[in-house]
Parts: sequence; structure tokens; C-alpha cells
Amino acid sequence: MRKQILAISLGLLTLGSFAQKKELRSIEKALKNNDFAGALTLVNSLDESIKEADDKYKAKYYFLKGQTFAGKKDYENAADAFNELFAFEKQVGKERYSGDARPMLDKLIQTVSERAINLYNNDKNFDEASKYFYLTYKLSPRDTAFAYNAAVSATQAKDYDAAIDYYKELMKIGYTGKEVQYFATNKSTGKEENLGSKTQRDLMVKSGKYNNPKEKTTDGKTASIMKNFALILKEQGKTDEAIAAISEARKANKNDLNLILNEAQLYIELGKMDKFGELMSEAVALDPNNPTLYYNLGVVNFNQGRAEDATKYYKKAIELKPDYADAYMNLSVVILDKEKAIVEEMNKNLSNFKKYDQLALQQKKVYEEALPYLEKADSLNRSVDTVKSLMSIYEVLENEAKAKEFRALYKSMR
Repeated sequence: MRKQILAISLGLLTLGSFAQKKELRSIEKALKNNDFAGALTLVNSLDESIKEADDKYKAKYYFLKGQTFAGKKDYENAADAFNELFAFEKQVGKERYSGDARPMLDKLIQTVSERAINLYNNDKNFDEASKYFYLTYKLSPRDTAFAYNAAVSATQAKDYDAAIDYYKELMKIGYTGKEVQYFATNKSTGKEENLGSKTQRDLMVKSGKYNNPKEKTTDGKTASIMKNFALILKEQGKTDEAIAAISEARKANKNDLNLILNEAQLYIELGKMDKFGELMSEAVALDPNNPTLYYNLGVVNFNQGRAEDATKYYKKAIELKPDYADAYMNLSVVILDKEKAIVEEMNKNLSNFKKYDQLALQQKKVYEEALPYLEKADSLNRSVDTVKSLMSIYEVLENEAKAKEFRALYKSMR
């Protein structure tokens, strides 16, 4: 009885293997005829029974399954099938189909990534581009830059929910965006060149045409990721989450100037200029020779009614950058702001001629103080605002020749 049962069992196994072999041949035939729908039907019919099949049939099944999904342009399932094949053949310690499957998967990844790039650059279809960028990343998880591209594209498409998911993925995998670039000096030109990869750089140095090999690491994208993530949360009305997100990033990067500036920008968006000012002061402490930081502090202090401090910061910005047109312009605005109180007093003393004349002289002194800064701003970056302001000042100062010149300029620019 025991022998009979064993014989029947062996017979069943032989019959099953024969059926699977026949089905796999049918899938191959369908693929050769580009009948991907028919191939998929056969693939699905083997999905359960293949689990009990011989190793050689399992490997072939995964190989054919990957080709079937690739033919159907179901790229994610195709990649999953090929990866199943690689994992399985590594497990059993014998490669039958992995060698043929790897270039197929590489071509599939290239097709998807090229589609993503074309959608982004040429079609400007950021919504679809984000999906294809993320799919590229899912197909090739080592290429994490595609996840970043997906987040940027989704943001441009205003698909904020998707963008948030992509940014969360970037934070989860610890993406920094930093890249190592490989340089060497071209002996014939004396110029340093980026030679792409370490292998290529080393080959060129070995050839004798290049020397002085160097490696440089690019700036990371951590600050940009956190800024965008926070600004999207703000756009969605999640202000507290936005502040928490960027504050959390700063805990791990206390001296990251870009993160400080991005948090400061967020507070501008929220209208919290006092907090913006605090952060700009932190930034100045880290980068004391940055004229833009002093300029921003000038803006904050002036908006908060601290004209004296604003003047100090604008002058520091000009000291560091003598051609800083906006700083000259804003410095003249701070000085001209003194006129408001004088004009109010003039209006109260219209019948008191002596007092009125004294106030008029004070007004002229304010204009004379502001004039050189405004003239400098105009010489560096002429605009309707600078021309109009100078025209008005020249009129008050009774410089008729200049007033006439700038009236004509203003008329031509309007």
C-alpha cells in the first residue's frame, strides 16, 4: 500500500511539472508573437501552481513574467518580477536567466526615466513627469535623485499631497542630494575638469594626459527639501506643522545658513517679522560678511519702526557691497521717512509763516541728506521709482535744470 501511494504521488508530480513546462512554452510563444494579453493570462494561470514547481521552472516563470509585464508597459510589476528572479536565483545559487534579465530591466528603467525627463523638459507636463520620476525611483531605488525630481515636479504641478508624500520618502531614506565629483587637471590646457566618474578620472590620470586628481562634494539639498516641505504645509494651511518641520531640521543642522534663511523666509510668509529679524541676526553671526543679510535686517528694522538701526544695517550692506543699488535706495527711503512728521507740522502751521518757513528748511535738509543715496541708486539701477523720486527732490530743492531733465525722463518711462 505504501509503495502504491508513493507511485501515485510521483505520478502527480510528473504530471504537474509537464503541465507547467507546457504553459511556460505557451507564454514564450505568445511573447514571440507580441501577444502580451495572452501571455498575461497564462502567467496569471500559473501564479499559484508555480510555487510548488522545480527551481528551473520557477526561475523561467519569473523571467517570462517580467517580459510579459514589460510588454504590457506595466513597468512596476515588470521590475518586481525581474527582482523576484534575481532574488530567487541568488538564493538557489545558480543563475539561468538573471544575466539576460538585467539588461532588460536596465532598458525598462531607461525608458521610464527618459519619459519622465521628456515630460518635464519638453511637454512641461509636471503632473505626469512626477509620476514617471517616482516610478523610476521605485524601479531603481538606488537612484534616489529621481524621488527628489518627483517631489519637485509634483510641487510645480501643485499636486501638494503627492509632493508631501515624496518629500517624506526623501526624509525617510535620508536623502541629502550631495554628490562626489571627480576632477583632474588637463595638462595641455592647465584647466581643471570634471571627468564624470572615479574610474574615468583615474584612467585619464593613468594615461598621462591629466594630473592633480581631486574629489569635491557638492552642496546638499537638505535645506531645500525642508524649505519646500514646510512651504507646502503652509500652503495647505498647516502652519504649525510647517514651523515644526523646519525647526526639527535645524536641530540637527544648527549652523546650516540655508536652513536659517529658509526658516526666516517662512516667517516672512507668515507675516512674523519679529521672528524673521531674530533669525537674520543668527544668520549674520554665521556669515558676517554677507551684504544681503544686513540688507534684510535693514528691511525688518525699518518696517518695525527702528529707523536708526535700519540705517546702520543698510550702510553695512553698502560697505560690504559698494554697488548695492537696493541698499542705497532703501537708505534714501529711511531718510525721507523723516519728512512725514515735518509735513504734518507744516500743515498745522499754514498761518504761522515763520514756523512754516523753518519747517520748510528742515524738509530741504532731509532731501539734501537723502539725495546722494538716491542718485547713487539711480546710477546703479535706474527705474521709474528712482527717476520719479529724484524729480520730486530736485523740484523741492529748486534745481530747475535737473528737475527739467528728470521730468522728461519720467515722462518717457511712464
